[in-house]
Amino acid sequence: MTAVEELQRAVWPGSETDVVPAHMLITAVHNGGIVAGAFVEDRIVGFVFGFPGLESTPDGPRPKHCSHMMGIRPEYRDSGLGFALKRAQWQMVRHQGLDHITWTYDPLLSRNAHLNIAKLGAVCNTYRRSEYGDMRDGLNAGLPSDRFQVDWWINTRRVERRLSKRPRRLLKLDDFSKAELHPFYETHASSTAGGWIRPPEHFSPLEGHLLLTEIPSDFNALKEADFPLARDWRFFSREIFETAFAAGYIVTDFVFDHGRSFYVLSNGESTLQP
Repeated sequence: MTAVEELQRAVWPGSETDVVPAHMLITAVHNGGIVAGAFVEDRIVGFVFGFPGLESTPDGPRPKHCSHMMGIRPEYRDSGLGFALKRAQWQMVRHQGLDHITWTYDPLLSRNAHLNIAKLGAVCNTYRRSEYGDMRDGLNAGLPSDRFQVDWWINTRRVERRLSKRPRRLLKLDDFSKAELHPFYETHASSTAGGWIRPPEHFSPLEGHLLLTEIPSDFNALKEADFPLARDWRFFSREIFETAFAAGYIVTDFVFDHGRSFYVLSNGESTLQP
């Protein structure tokens, strides 16, 4: 567990107060928590950590697994380790007899959205403003810590298909050409160096079964290049997702195509593929 504690410092430098110490990881594991690691030879390069929790329902408290954090060394990102770690977590939580895993992530991080929504099959209709208050780590300092809370229903056909040996094909923009699709808004290139997209001043009224919502494809790079524009995206995206969720829409898919990133929001059960 000491190696997991040290790995947190490597993944999130400057956030010492946010590190989960080894003794707490050990206590969690002894009480139903899960810590899984990814190794290259004998070196840990990634981990996922979660613990049992309860959620309030009309029928009373219901058990779930709360996935608290997943971290991967920068040089091993985009290597498939994140998917492998979540799949291991999926297997272990199923063995505990639970069917629901939740976690949070920044909705403007397209890499995380691609994994969580498109590849793992999680869904979302919960937006949490400034979930963790003022963040101090280098990745998040200076912006409200708004988060999606996603629901991963791990016994559903949707999730089992995505985690199978033959997962479904990831969707592209062309897949929506004949669907009843309504762009939520149009983005435009910014006048700043790098041509970052900027949010519009207004968005269209909600209508139709499917909505397409574009976000910056590299929000961390945008923060470094144009911090005021990154703040604009935080507050604009907060407004659109809260509006859509209040109207009954659910994030059900994510598309990365030709360098652009889009959420797909469905009204009710509408979706192109399970």
